[in-house]
Amino acid sequence: MSLFETSTLVVSGVSAESSVGGAIATRSNIFEMTQLAEAAVLRPLEYGMFPHDFRATLAYRIAARAGESGLAEYYASSVGDKFNLAESIMIEGEPESTLIPFVDKAANATRDIVAEDISKLKAVGVSDADIVRLCELIAFVAYQVRVALGLRLMNGGA
Repeated sequence: MSLFETSTLVVSGVSAESSVGGAIATRSNIFEMTQLAEAAVLRPLEYGMFPHDFRATLAYRIAARAGESGLAEYYASSVGDKFNLAESIMIEGEPESTLIPFVDKAANATRDIVAEDISKLKAVGVSDADIVRLCELIAFVAYQVRVALGLRLMNGGA
């Protein structure tokens, strides 16, 4: 995979020939590490209670709710049969009825997360390790949303 084939650059519309392509090339290590981080949080070997397709569904939800449609579409293409896009809008079962509000809050109002939010996850059977895995995923996608948006703006897009 070349630098300009990394998901963050593809969804932001940045190419080697674009107005910011030269600057991006001088910082290639950042985008290579971002791509590695994406693989680590979306397709880890040890995924705990969050299989890869569910992680992609959560990533889709975070990106879509942030208005980052290109990134949301990218993640939608990774969603398997087990979790359809309608389920990513509202999942009613346990522990998802606790999980989805936590994901939304952590992605959009991180500073408002309190101990009670973590306790609710634990109460529905989410282990400490899975809470860490979940927070890593949320933090990464929130980062990727901001980077993609920033690059698109630098590249003259909206």
